[in-house]
Amino acid sequence: MSANPLRPLALLELATAAGLCLFWILFFTVGLAPAAPPPGYLAFEHAFPFPDLTLALTLLVAGSRLASTRVERRRGGQVLSLVAAGALIFLGLLDVSFNVQQGMYSGALWDALLAGAINTWCIGFGLFVIIRCRRLD
Repeated sequence: MSANPLRPLALLELATAAGLCLFWILFFTVGLAPAAPPPGYLAFEHAFPFPDLTLALTLLVAGSRLASTRVERRRGGQVLSLVAAGALIFLGLLDVSFNVQQGMYSGALWDALLAGAINTWCIGFGLFVIIRCRRLD
């Protein structure tokens, strides 16, 4: 039996799914919102939980399938991974657009770093998934 070359990607997808869920748990429990958010910030953020949790579920299924030893399950995982990659890039770019328009990157350092790290991960990891899954192995 050969090693699964997609296992590292599967683990990153599973970790990203967990990170999305953790973010929303923290957002609604300890309050990750900036101290002085711009107008419309909370309405904008409250539009994200459903798409983010749908994305997390997609990443969970894709990552689980990618981790399989069965090639046909991995292929299905690659297809779902491409769907998730598109969603990651779209949500990341949407967030960047809002953050730039509202000056979110020029506010408090911690808020800017957190927003920038999340946006960079979503867009960068989405592109990485596309590059890695563009061919069905």
